[in-house]
Amino acid sequence: MAAELSPIDQAKYVAARRSVDFVESGMKLGLGTGSTAAWMVRCLAERVRDEGLEVTCVPTSTRTADLAKASGLTVVALDEVKWLDLTIDGADEFDQNLNLIKGGGAALLQEKIVATASDRMIVIADAAKEVAQLGAFPLPVEVVPFGWQTTKALIEETLYSLDVMNREVSLRMVGDAPLRTDEGHYLLDLNLKRIGNPRQLALVLNQIPGVVENGLFIDICDIVVIGHGDGRVTVRDINSGRIETGAVDLTESRNIFADLD
Repeated sequence: MAAELSPIDQAKYVAARRSVDFVESGMKLGLGTGSTAAWMVRCLAERVRDEGLEVTCVPTSTRTADLAKASGLTVVALDEVKWLDLTIDGADEFDQNLNLIKGGGAALLQEKIVATASDRMIVIADAAKEVAQLGAFPLPVEVVPFGWQTTKALIEETLYSLDVMNREVSLRMVGDAPLRTDEGHYLLDLNLKRIGNPRQLALVLNQIPGVVENGLFIDICDIVVIGHGDGRVTVRDINSGRIETGAVDLTESRNIFADLD
């Protein structure tokens, strides 16, 4: 299976495969959303099936919930467990301080709620997601539909006082209609090119009326697992400063992901 994947998909797969090594029986887990997180859900389900792990899972989107249930995982709502041992999720970008941009999969609100309700957050990503400075990937901002154009104008005005390179703001669409998140909100994508002060930007955006949440995850991620197309994996722990390197044997991978995009 793995030999048939592109290098970028192999990188996502090995990061996902390595991340589930952190899972222990009895844990309550947050399951992220996105292409790399989908690999993780399948890898986790394989461990549960083959090793008899007992885990309780809280998904961050309906897409992840559907995949987890179809894979045989036990899925509950966050309110049932209230607090989680670990969340594993992807990221659109991360920097050396493990600050993240998330929301490319349109699930940033639930992802941030679940991540902050966890003892630890592990991010899984291919090596291309690491950047010297956040901002090349458009920053998603979840807003209420009522008055969204006013909210957009307020965001654009606010950006002029902040350390960003570009200030283009667009409404995310699906065909001819605005995309709706699982919570029924709209998403504005901020094409900033460079974010000089992510912490300040995150705080300021959330003060604007109509903004529900933004896709900057600051001081939330504890560990990043970085996959490479040749099977190498790097694990970086921001708290201990430890960096570990290893590899996943791609020849032993099972054909359990054939139905994934």
